Amino acid sequence: MNTSTPKLLSIFQLEAKTDILKTFRTAGFVLPSLLFPVMFYTFFGILYAPQDNATVSQYLLATYGVFGVMGPALFSFGADVAVEKDRGMLALKQISPMPITAYFSAKVMTAMAFAGIIIVLLYLVAALAGNVTMPAWQWLSTALLLLTGVLPYCAIGLFIGLKVKAQAAAAVVNLIYLPMSFLSGLWIPVMQFSAPLQKFAMLLPPFHFSQLVLKVQGADIGIAWWIHVIVLLAYTGLFAWLAQRAFKAMETR
Repeated sequence: MNTSTPKLLSIFQLEAKTDILKTFRTAGFVLPSLLFPVMFYTFFGILYAPQDNATVSQYLLATYGVFGVMGPALFSFGADVAVEKDRGMLALKQISPMPITAYFSAKVMTAMAFAGIIIVLLYLVAALAGNVTMPAWQWLSTALLLLTGVLPYCAIGLFIGLKVKAQAAAAVVNLIYLPMSFLSGLWIPVMQFSAPLQKFAMLLPPFHFSQLVLKVQGADIGIAWWIHVIVLLAYTGLFAWLAQRAFKAMETR
C-alpha cells in the first residue's frame, strides 16, 4: 500500500486516539487499572509503613509503580485483543486499507497512556502523603523507566490475546499478572523471600523491571543493570515472536 508519510502518521494517530477513548469509556477496565495500584500503595506504602519512614514509601513507590503499569499493558492486549479477535473486529482491521501495525501500536499507546496516569497518581500520593523526596532526575528517570517498561508486558499480553478465547482472557491474564507480581517481590521486598523463592524471582520479568527502577534510587540488590535489560529484551523478543506466529496462524485459518 503506497501511503504518504503524513497520511500514514494521521492513520496511526487516529487509531491511537480511538483506542484510548474507547478504553477510557470502559469503566470495568479504567477503575481497577487506575485505583488498585494507588490503593495498594496508599495502604502498604503509606498507612502501614513505619511511621514517617519515607525510605519505605520510596521503595514501594518503585515496586507498586511496576505493578501498576504492568496491568494496563497485559489487559489492553490480553483481554481487549481476545475480545476484538472473537468478535471479528481484528479481522475487519486486517482487511481494511489501514496497516495492521497501526492497530497494535494504538494498543501500546493506550497502555502507555494509562501507565502515565498511574505514575502521576502514585507520585502525588508519594510526595503529599508519603513524604518521599527525590532529586528531579530521579523522579524523571523513574517515570521514563516505568513508561518504557510496559513493552515486555504488551508482548506477553498480545500473545495471550491471540491465543486465548475472549471468555477466558481476563482470567488467564489475572492468573499470570497477580502471582507473577507477588513472586517478583513487588508486594513484599524480594530480600524477605526464602533463598529458593529469591532464585525463582530472578526468572520473572517484573523482578528485573523493578530492580532497574530501584537501581535509580540505589535500593536494588546489586545485579548489573545490563543483565536486567537483556532479560527484559529477551522476554519481549520471545513473546513478540510467539505473538507473530499466533497472528500468522490466525490469518491462515
